[in-house]
Amino acid sequence: MPLIVISGYPSSGKTYRASQLNTFFNEKIRNSSDPRIQRLKVHHINNQTLGLSRDVYHTARAEKDARAAESSAVKRFLTRDDIIIADGLNYIKGFRGRNGTTLTGPEVHVGTPADKCRAINNELLADSQKDGGYTEEDFENLVFRFEEPNGMTRWDSPLFTVLYDDETPPFEQIWDAMVGSDGKAKVVRPNQATVLKPATEQNYLYELDKTTSDILTQIMSWQKDHPGEGGGEVAIPDVDKVIELPASPTTLPQLQRLRRAFISLNRQHSLSKSRIKDLFVDYLNDSFQQ
Repeated sequence: MPLIVISGYPSSGKTYRASQLNTFFNEKIRNSSDPRIQRLKVHHINNQTLGLSRDVYHTARAEKDARAAESSAVKRFLTRDDIIIADGLNYIKGFRGRNGTTLTGPEVHVGTPADKCRAINNELLADSQKDGGYTEEDFENLVFRFEEPNGMTRWDSPLFTVLYDDETPPFEQIWDAMVGSDGKAKVVRPNQATVLKPATEQNYLYELDKTTSDILTQIMSWQKDHPGEGGGEVAIPDVDKVIELPASPTTLPQLQRLRRAFISLNRQHSLSKSRIKDLFVDYLNDSFQQ
């Protein structure tokens, strides 16, 4: 059965997403009346389940040994009746490919921006009651070396990207890519909801997330400085047009819904990073006029 590879920056929420998938898969298997599906077992493999410390990333030799341990654990469970969720760092393209061998299934990329991951990691380091983060040096080194997945390459396909504020991964689409409704994995075609096109620029998802978030911050800041005012225009640096606010003040949840919709439409790498601001401003203006 397929191997699901989870990729993303350190402290991006990979283990949380893997746990969501683990819960969904086990429930799907438990509720199925198909004997082939009832036989399936789900295995979640990461550094914690293997008893590996985050300190292994201090040195190249220890890191290499850790990757070998993960690869060996994955291969032990690669049978027709097993689903493996590999939740290591998986930041090296070559390792993602070798880890899956010929049975590689979907890859789930947790697209949390580096700045957000850095903040989460610092919180983990500061709280001794939580599962600790990576040392600052290791964190920055791992982020620098991360190789973003490309859904058009064999070893990263089919690719599902989950953004930080997505409530859940696309469970059913991932299940269909692995097992299918008839017990056979379906061929997943590239589409707007699931698979990224070849990246035209590096860190596209990060820029898409950060730029749209910054614009919402500027809108909320303007409204805070103009309490009770209806309408208004918010100027965005480096954008010719202004944001024309509606007559009634907009709330942050309303703005976040518009932002998520815009990101969902454009997460395919179909935009130039330099155009994100202009297009998001246009998108907001059109939405406010409806």
